[in-house]
Amino acid sequence: MNRGKTTTSVGLIAALLSRGLATGFIKPVGQRYAVVDGVPADEDAILMKSVFGLPDSLAAMSPVHIPRGFTKAYVSGDVVDNLPDRIRDAFNVVARGRDMVMIEGTGHAGVGAVIDLSNAAVARMLGARAIIVSEGGVGRPIDEIVLNRALFARNGVEVVGAIVNKVDVDAQPRLEEVLRRGLKRQGIPLLGVLPYRPLLSNPTLTMLCEQIRGELLHPGPDLDHVVEGVAIGAAQAGHTLERLGPGGLLIVPGDREDVIQAVVTASLVGLAGTPDDGTDGDGRGIAGLVLTSGYRPEPRVVEAIRHADLFAYLVEDDTYATASAVHDLLVKTHPKDAQKLDLIKSLVGERLDVDRILDLAA
Repeated sequence: MNRGKTTTSVGLIAALLSRGLATGFIKPVGQRYAVVDGVPADEDAILMKSVFGLPDSLAAMSPVHIPRGFTKAYVSGDVVDNLPDRIRDAFNVVARGRDMVMIEGTGHAGVGAVIDLSNAAVARMLGARAIIVSEGGVGRPIDEIVLNRALFARNGVEVVGAIVNKVDVDAQPRLEEVLRRGLKRQGIPLLGVLPYRPLLSNPTLTMLCEQIRGELLHPGPDLDHVVEGVAIGAAQAGHTLERLGPGGLLIVPGDREDVIQAVVTASLVGLAGTPDDGTDGDGRGIAGLVLTSGYRPEPRVVEAIRHADLFAYLVEDDTYATASAVHDLLVKTHPKDAQKLDLIKSLVGERLDVDRILDLAA
């Protein structure tokens, strides 16, 4: 989960379509879903249909989704639907007339086993080969990939390779070769690495509003602003400003008017969000303010925030709980994230060996 399966799928589908290959998409088992025109469907299926204009119905692209209480009902024997047949039928619809079908899993290889539909079992059922997506590092991605490969192998599914996402290639230019050698020792080809980019890994202010309950006091200039760091307003105002870098989000109790006013003033004169290394930064400023503990600032303070055109969001939770929630935000790609989608397509086209992936999938 959160390793980059959807990012990889978006980029690969774009690459396959650019090669003139009729390509379909299916998310056999989905955990996060929305209802579109009365049809419940996984968010990734909705994304793919919207971005690529795929003609298949959402019911075919997302045949099984798991609402709250579903797993308990299944284990208790209260679910009588034939879920494997539903997936097979949907796959046959999506595969009809297609050169390729991208099947996106849900989490690691074992996710879904509680309803007898683990990713490994579904891959076996559909006759698919597998590519495992992990994320930056050395030990953790190789350990994860080897562990997941074992369950695929147990189900008779061939793992044709791995992709490692969120790699800081600038700071560690030799890491790709280290990963390639490490995976080769395990008999697993490395099909490429995707570099870390804040735009892909960090939430936007819109995502924060969607996933954390609160009241929007002021939207600021751009709700698509990417949150690139978080600072807690527990120190003196001057010390807090020192820790608030470009793209930073300040989480502070709503009654700490001294800190809030300092940030507002610094924003108006162009100082908030500058690096602490003495440079001028890139002029982006801060992402905004999250005001905690349900403390609504005085009207004059709210007016000052609006005058500075700063994003401000009021939540009931305390600062610690709010900071934890922001840290745990599930970052998903949305159909309207044009800049993010363009970056994904570009990175996958440049960094992954798409031709080799096609050969391995043939």
